[in-house]
Amino acid sequence: MTTAKSHTRPARARAPRLSKVTNAREALADFGRGMETYCLTFGQFSLMDAIEALLDVTGPADVAISTWTAGNADISRSAAHLSDGRIRSLRFVADCSFGQRQPGYLAELVRLFGDDAIRTTRTHAKFAVITNDSWSVSVRTSMNLNENPRLESIEVTDNVELAAFLLAVVDEIFNEETAGDYRTKRRPELAGMDSIIPAHTIQSGQAVRVGV
Repeated sequence: MTTAKSHTRPARARAPRLSKVTNAREALADFGRGMETYCLTFGQFSLMDAIEALLDVTGPADVAISTWTAGNADISRSAAHLSDGRIRSLRFVADCSFGQRQPGYLAELVRLFGDDAIRTTRTHAKFAVITNDSWSVSVRTSMNLNENPRLESIEVTDNVELAAFLLAVVDEIFNEETAGDYRTKRRPELAGMDSIIPAHTIQSGQAVRVGV
């Protein structure tokens, strides 16, 4: 990928807060339709805790998760929610180093969900998308899918366009990568997505205006 992919939308009202001791359900208790909540935590709840709290709000939904790494407990909880119907479908994008760093966890992810539900690429992006007929929730975070006993950030947004953008990223990675191939790879191309065109390019040492 040589150009950036971005989603731009008008500024919206946010509900920022610092969570030192509370859990995910309390931190996100006032989240609702069309809202955006930004929270700094001390690591007392995980990305999976936040997803569970949001599923309490949205009801059963399709979930896509992008993470650099994952822990066994959160993998098992994801499988439990898929089994009980809280999660209708589940897809994972993980960094291609995950299997080298945590081969046992990758093996468990494959055992529980199958190769078709997992793609690896060179990524450090952490986000989750929770969607059904009524909700389009995007979770952008510094958290991986594991316990995070440190200062972390999480931003939760109900916005159709943002959720569609992040799902398009997941779709492109699933199209680019082969199921069951967990080797080291290059960055994703995301070739099917529109990208930012630079205002200037350099030719023979001169700046040339393009895209106008």
